[in-house]
Amino acid sequence: MRVLITGVAGFIGSNLAGRLLRENERAGRVLYEVSGLDDLSSGLKENIPAGVRFYQLDIRSLRLPELFKGVDAVYHLAAKNCIADCQVNPVETADINVTGSANVFEAAASAGVRKIIYAESSALYEGSSVFPTPETEVKPQSFYATSKAAARLFAEAYRRYRGVTFVALRYFCVYGPVQDYRRTIPPVMSSFIIKLLRGERPIIFGTGEKRRDFVYVEDVNDFHLQCLTDERATNGTFNLGAGVNSSIQEIFDLVCELLGKKTEPVMKPDLPGEAQETLADITAAKSLGWKPKTELKAGLTASIRYIENEMKLGRI
Repeated sequence: MRVLITGVAGFIGSNLAGRLLRENERAGRVLYEVSGLDDLSSGLKENIPAGVRFYQLDIRSLRLPELFKGVDAVYHLAAKNCIADCQVNPVETADINVTGSANVFEAAASAGVRKIIYAESSALYEGSSVFPTPETEVKPQSFYATSKAAARLFAEAYRRYRGVTFVALRYFCVYGPVQDYRRTIPPVMSSFIIKLLRGERPIIFGTGEKRRDFVYVEDVNDFHLQCLTDERATNGTFNLGAGVNSSIQEIFDLVCELLGKKTEPVMKPDLPGEAQETLADITAAKSLGWKPKTELKAGLTASIRYIENEMKLGRI
């Protein structure tokens, strides 16, 4: 199967590419030919596993159709996804996340690709007060979430008029090795770990009471692979979370415990455009036999080991 990943140099994209290649190793034969594209505006080339055919290209490029020829499935993960940056730059956010996604869908349709597995976001639930939140509770508030909602409408139109099949994945707070710590506002787990290992005080925005549903990246990859072959997922929308949530303060305390550190965080004013709580209703994904397997402590331990190794190599 020929698979193409947009955003392949990013956190989820590079982990997915690595997982597909490991499946080849486990099978002792080539199950997946993996290619990917990324403009490297936020992703890192060194994140891309050896064995991936890589193209440095923006998803808005008119060259996309030539790269999609002969591809069986596309994972569309490329996006402008830092909520704080999106709030400052809504026009660029729409250009990348809406126009860019439409360009990906058009390229896939023109090349005869019949399945696109693409990233939506739990940010679509920002305005909801229903917890756990089912896939029907779409109430975007921020510019980022609004751009994702608009891209979804384009996906529905391409399904309706161009015969492309889609699987929409609404990631909650995915974490694990290679998590992007260079963002304007880094993800809390990698940010906490790096600062504590450096002997610095991590930053918490707000009171620390915000709650997030954290799901480990390899659990997400289990569902990624299932989407390729399980026809029950076709044209479906699925929350991918752990189905439980933790406060930011609880995550901070757990990271401190795992690292054997005792310190107090730096408390800063809350960030605009962020939900107070996320909690996934994962009934739909579980109905296909998927479930998250990685306990929070085990996932954080793997993240710590990865970051410690990167620090030893001088990459962080």
